[in-house]
Amino acid sequence: MYSIRSRPVPDDCLFCRIAGGAIPTDFEHEDDRVVAFRDINPQAPTHILIVPKRHIATVNDLAADDADLVGHMMLTARSLAENEGIAGPGYRLVVNCNPDGAQSVYHIHLHLMGGRQLRGLG
Repeated sequence: MYSIRSRPVPDDCLFCRIAGGAIPTDFEHEDDRVVAFRDINPQAPTHILIVPKRHIATVNDLAADDADLVGHMMLTARSLAENEGIAGPGYRLVVNCNPDGAQSVYHIHLHLMGGRQLRGLG
């Protein structure tokens, strides 16, 4: 194990392994800070995950100096939505945090979902 900000990073972090190339994945986008790939269990016709290359377990672990990374994730989502043809009709961005927020992989990631009318959350 190694650590980021003194928190241990599990050797078996799925998204660290994907972002680092240990698990072959078709990326929809890759740059020096994030990768984006299609969800293996899509909840909409377009369902892409935007994942930082640096391990951050949950939204609660973000620090003030991560603001640029979070903004970059949002702008990447916007660009992907345009490329997928869903920017005009609309799309949803979701970040889950911890068990009650339905987080299943403890490496922050942004869900981009669209391609059909999505049901309301309220």
